[in-house]
Amino acid sequence: MRKIAKIINDRYRLNYHVSTPGGWMNDPNGFSYFNGYYHIFYQYHPYSAQKGPMHWGHYRSKDMIHWEELPIALGPNSQADENGCFSGSAIVKDGRLYLIYTGHHYFDKTDHSDFYQTQNIAYSDDGVNFKKYEHNPVIKFPPQDNTKHFRDPKVWRNDNDFYMILGSQDQTGLGRVIMYKSPDLLHWEYLGPLANSSSVEKEGYMWECPDLFSLNGQDVLLCSPQGIEATGEKYLNQFQTGYFVGEMNYSKNSFTHGAFSELDHGHDFYAAQTTLTPDNRRIVIAWFGMWDAEFPEQADGWAGALTLPRELTLKDNHLYMRPITELKSLRKEKFVDLNRILTNEQISVADAQHIELLLEVAVSEWSGKEFALTMKSGQQNLITVLFKKQTSKVIVKRADKAENDSDRYGKLKNCTKLKIRIFIDTSSMEFFFNDGELVFSERYYTETKPSLYFKADQAICLKMIGYTLVNN
Repeated sequence: MRKIAKIINDRYRLNYHVSTPGGWMNDPNGFSYFNGYYHIFYQYHPYSAQKGPMHWGHYRSKDMIHWEELPIALGPNSQADENGCFSGSAIVKDGRLYLIYTGHHYFDKTDHSDFYQTQNIAYSDDGVNFKKYEHNPVIKFPPQDNTKHFRDPKVWRNDNDFYMILGSQDQTGLGRVIMYKSPDLLHWEYLGPLANSSSVEKEGYMWECPDLFSLNGQDVLLCSPQGIEATGEKYLNQFQTGYFVGEMNYSKNSFTHGAFSELDHGHDFYAAQTTLTPDNRRIVIAWFGMWDAEFPEQADGWAGALTLPRELTLKDNHLYMRPITELKSLRKEKFVDLNRILTNEQISVADAQHIELLLEVAVSEWSGKEFALTMKSGQQNLITVLFKKQTSKVIVKRADKAENDSDRYGKLKNCTKLKIRIFIDTSSMEFFFNDGELVFSERYYTETKPSLYFKADQAICLKMIGYTLVNN
């Protein structure tokens, strides 16, 4: 029997984020609410900190903050998923929790580029122990106009039918989302393409991890395109995660939409998935990583985490991401509360790696051009977030080995007041500007206690509140 990977060093371990208990973690899967618990599953290789044959790891929580580890939900142990249980979603039907996932198969186990993919079902009555459907796969083949890329099912109910979208690629090499329909989750009818990439350069050659939902009377298609070319200060990650806002027409199986927009502008955000809470909030969570990233924690027996859960709202065709209100339960004590004029300031805190900061600046009353908040390890700048008043531009600078990959950019609407909310957790930082209008998700690594500094080119009136955060 293979040994589960164990963590041998906690130096980079996150305190209040979902992360792997040991081994490798990437995409969140099956984000759902069932029997009084939120459930989050994730792509998991339990036997090493390197990517390997995918399983589904599993946590549950009453509040999306304090998570309980549960047994592995799925493993590649059947003919329907012999080389991996890839990403998928979950849905509740008749008091039973169903998982819908992609089975991965190699024609030749020595050539991992030669594969095919199928869609499968598993189910549970207690939300802990899962049984695979005995007649898997429920979808054996991709449509004829598709390539072998055919994965990441997202399922929901509309009226009396169930719908499934899949990330896929057409025969011309363009990314797209395709749709199926079912009366019972077991028998699926192919309806056709729902949305297509216009070109590889603009919208990618493969769309992963699709999600379709409604907000504020409009429909949103969330997905992770691969292959979009970097354009100026946009699309700088290896792969992107973003959204289209439009209108879903079920009778015509069509989704008319506007342009693609990035959802998070940081280095470390991919494969986002949403769920709807009992009080009707749309919550999103994503892999806190990127495929081309380095993972120094692999040396310690683990790799990977998920972002904080964030509430999505839609205004003027723009998705806002706000930290969920439940995060306030982590606040232990207030370590700073200032409202004064300054130019340079070290933010005094005993533990700068487990805090929440709220900053507010009356930009219209300030005569300066830019200010910055920097996390330092000794003399090294780990992460700097820079705001430029004239252009309303935000730049996040990270201490990367590759200098040309160190910066990420975003632009705010013209504003008279700037609000920044920051969460720091051992080896991660998440920045939320103006109630989630602009968001950056970042990993960083240091083995020494970091310090925080604020600096402005002209005297500035800064409001700052800071809390230490404890995950009891």
